[in-house]
Amino acid sequence: MALTDQDILISSLMGSKVVEQIPRFAAVENEIVKHVLPPIRFLPIMNQPVNVGEVNYDEELNEELLWKNDKQISEDNQFFPFSFSADGNDWFLLPWEPMINIEGGNIISKRRIAKAGKNMIGSIKERWSTDDYNITITGAFYGDKLLGKHAQTYPRYEMEKLRDFLLTPSALHVLCEPLQILNINKIVIESVNFPFTKGENVQAYEIKAVSDFPYNLIYKRKKVTLDVGEITSEIER
Repeated sequence: MALTDQDILISSLMGSKVVEQIPRFAAVENEIVKHVLPPIRFLPIMNQPVNVGEVNYDEELNEELLWKNDKQISEDNQFFPFSFSADGNDWFLLPWEPMINIEGGNIISKRRIAKAGKNMIGSIKERWSTDDYNITITGAFYGDKLLGKHAQTYPRYEMEKLRDFLLTPSALHVLCEPLQILNINKIVIESVNFPFTKGENVQAYEIKAVSDFPYNLIYKRKKVTLDVGEITSEIER
């Protein structure tokens, strides 16, 4: 390999040993340029010309786009999307996937026996039933811009939509895979918290809700026909 004037200059500044390492440096450099773009050489060994793409500076940076926030995540790109609905038709998808915590348990009636003795440890569980699922939904809304006036940065639209659901005096329909696995299709919101959130365009929220399962509490009486001798009558029971 022929040495150029630059190679000789580097060897004179760094020592004669550098000349011996130039072929090795060239081999390493050739492997790097195969994987790194653009191929900018880190040694002044110019065996072949290097073409570096030119940067186009004709398009000026728009300040409006510079402070633009990330777009909302679509339902298809969320792992566990969460949606609300008051009537089962008009659904509101939380634009940024929240964190969901589900807690369940049983309601147990216990009886304590006094002086039970060492062979009867603990309480007697007389009856139990499944309690409501406690559901905590934690997430955040993000405005359209990172900086600017509050009308442009604060996520007002999402907050108003969430407010409408919070003020609904009935159970809400929900769509979320972890809830559907537990057969939870409706929830009742108990409380909501909007903590202070750092950032002009961010508003965090925390919703506490319980599951709501349908029950049919209306008892329909059945008519029964009684035959007493020659008399037939119908009664309800």
